[in-house]
Amino acid sequence: MSVSGKEWGDWLEGYLFDRRIAVVRGPLDDLCATRVATQLMTLDATGDEPVTLQIDSEGGPLTAGFTLIDVIDSLGVPVNVLCMGRVEGVAVAVAAAASHRLALAHTQFRLSDPCLSFEASASEAARIAERELGLLARYHECLSTRTGRSVEEVERWCAERRFLDAAEAKAAGIVDEISHGKAPLRRVR
Repeated sequence: MSVSGKEWGDWLEGYLFDRRIAVVRGPLDDLCATRVATQLMTLDATGDEPVTLQIDSEGGPLTAGFTLIDVIDSLGVPVNVLCMGRVEGVAVAVAAAASHRLALAHTQFRLSDPCLSFEASASEAARIAERELGLLARYHECLSTRTGRSVEEVERWCAERRFLDAAEAKAAGIVDEISHGKAPLRRVR
């Protein structure tokens, strides 16, 4: 009997969930944020042990990232993050919001402001732009608070679309620890 890709994905998600692991993989859009937020809240309600959030994402809209940041901040259990592959845009702020932040040795981070595209009338466009600029300021402030960097430094890095390797992300305060082997992955607090 063969197993379809969907069946395998469903099985794997259930397996990880049973081990108190939620995953952000791919674009961090509203659908992904809702799914992961629901998983995190359910795990919080079903036990007192820490939850691990794995992130490998190119980011997405600020609203999706803020959804996860707000949920992480509101949970009664610690949320530890494991960064792998790439962590970009608002996904960096989500990673920085965790209680303990671990990156695999070859993880690439990119600090950047999200791109925005929309169709609107001229008067609507002005209101949308004003709202997005407010969200952007909150995003920079969030990264500043979570990393200990100044808002001006965060704004500059995001404007430059700065890439960081795992060691640079640790120095910037985005992660606490870098895994160079198997042992630290099992020790995530």
